[in-house]
Amino acid sequence: MKNNPKVEDNFPWDQTMRNHFTTFPKFLLSSILLISILCIFYTVSFSNSSNKDLNIITAVHGGREEVAVAPPPVPSPKPSPSSKTTLHQIVFGIAASARLWDHRKNYIKLWWKPQMRGVVWLDKGVKTGTDDHLLPPKMISGDTSKFKYNNPKGHRSAIRISRIVSETLRLGLDDVRWFVMGDDDTFFVPDNLVRVLSKYDHNQFYYIGSSSESHLQNINFSYGMAYGGGGFAISYPLAKALAKMQDRCIQRYPGLYGSDDRIHACMAELGVPLTKEPGFHQYDIFGNLLGLLSAHPVAPLVSIHHLDKVEPIFPNMNRVQALKRLNIPINLDSAAVMQQSVCYDKTRSWTVSVSWGYTVQIYRGIFSVREMEMPARTFLNWYKRADYTGFAFNTRPVTRHVCQKPFVYYLSKASYNKVMNQTVSEHVQHQVSNPDCKWKMADPSRIERVEVYRKPDPNLWDKPPRRNCCRVLPTKKKGTMVIDVGVCGDDEVIELR
Repeated sequence: MKNNPKVEDNFPWDQTMRNHFTTFPKFLLSSILLISILCIFYTVSFSNSSNKDLNIITAVHGGREEVAVAPPPVPSPKPSPSSKTTLHQIVFGIAASARLWDHRKNYIKLWWKPQMRGVVWLDKGVKTGTDDHLLPPKMISGDTSKFKYNNPKGHRSAIRISRIVSETLRLGLDDVRWFVMGDDDTFFVPDNLVRVLSKYDHNQFYYIGSSSESHLQNINFSYGMAYGGGGFAISYPLAKALAKMQDRCIQRYPGLYGSDDRIHACMAELGVPLTKEPGFHQYDIFGNLLGLLSAHPVAPLVSIHHLDKVEPIFPNMNRVQALKRLNIPINLDSAAVMQQSVCYDKTRSWTVSVSWGYTVQIYRGIFSVREMEMPARTFLNWYKRADYTGFAFNTRPVTRHVCQKPFVYYLSKASYNKVMNQTVSEHVQHQVSNPDCKWKMADPSRIERVEVYRKPDPNLWDKPPRRNCCRVLPTKKKGTMVIDVGVCGDDEVIELR
């Protein structure tokens, strides 16, 4: 029996029709998708064009729709990455008094550089000195007798000092990004100041500084106030806004104590909060800074204030001589100055704390980094009756046990090896009389000197903050410990054992 012919055999044109109907749904789906995209694009474009000048906010109240018109958002200008802040773009306003000028100008000479700009503002004229070329120019502050001052414990010079930023602005200097306020007994590390301010957009309103080390000072004044002795920075546009309203603002606060709380009051009226940077140091303390400086925060050292109130930072020398010695490591590697590293000599069960450019301390026994990063209380509170709870940060007691007292090695000299691209600093043991320790373990007193090697890293603070690592290296030098300090390795951890 003969098979019936297939449909396609009888109708050869039907194959074309079948192909057409097979592809038609695909074409239809693609068309719908294309039309949908065009509709969305048209809707967004129309919305953007119709709201180009206004933001339309629609709300429903009591069953009826209301439309409110909001101002358009103002884009924040961003600093150009290729235009970093330089020292030339920072202008200093230094508060000084004629009575103390001959003494305190010696502090300023230690950190002032020829390429820097600024003014020393005095209450009255002083004699011209042979060292004036090493100092900023001097000017007399404007008359403030019209302003009221009725604080019974303060001095009306606070009004004069509070106007320094505005008076410096009115000098009309060009290419200024920041105004920095400080006292004549403040030591600045200028390169670190540049590093800190470079993080912020100078085109915006910024008020940068830090609070006091004294909890009671912060309670009496404010935790939100930048303390002027430790220094603070005000961006150029904020300084302009301050200058327009400051005299009126000052008149509203005759009962305030100092200059920095008057600045703070005006900042509050301008709505600008304090941006805290821990490298600005008011140092409202007395005594020895060893505990604080050897456990410095993981932040650039920017300033040290109250130089006349605290002991010289290096023993057996006066304050100016001690700061001259500190300038040695500052000139070699300012970014790393006072940065703490902690490591262990496990063969002898010692804990080693390095404050680069300042001290090395060796402890018998193994102490955690968490403990070592807390400042030891080698200093006293600003308020003589206050105990350790009067500090605005964690501290640890100075041990009374003779075997747990640290052996302290102060910086004696430092240099840079260009071939090896590393700094070499030598630290010598600070000799103090102590009773003999009866513990049966290695005695650090046999270490007379410590050598510290470190590769300078000028971009240290361009990265997320992290404590450097240190490593105790083997050596055949008698009475010497050798330490390498540098960036921690990928898997490097400061483990106790």
